[in-house]
Amino acid sequence: MQVLFKSRHPQSTDLRDLTERRVRFVLRRLGWMVPCAEVQMSDVNGPRGGVDKRCQVELRTIGAGSVVVAAVADNWRTALDNALARAARFLMRLWRRGSDTRRMRQRVLTDER
Repeated sequence: MQVLFKSRHPQSTDLRDLTERRVRFVLRRLGWMVPCAEVQMSDVNGPRGGVDKRCQVELRTIGAGSVVVAAVADNWRTALDNALARAARFLMRLWRRGSDTRRMRQRVLTDER
């Protein structure tokens, strides 16, 4: 899986390593569905502070197109973890829907014979 990281923040070198490790860890079981993941980190308010750290995760999937999830939190790690958790839940839902429809088709085909 290719992980692309984009950020203009001064701490981006520290965030790059953390982001790549977290993306690979969270998507370790669904990595076959996601050949490319792009993570963008941005500070919404700038130096004013507050809940303004934004993480946007775009997953280019096989068969489901592109999945974009964003999360806002008060620190980088929380924003990244929240966005990755939402993306993983969405991918699991897609995978389960696909496997359920395949099972239903197999049942219908075996019942017709």
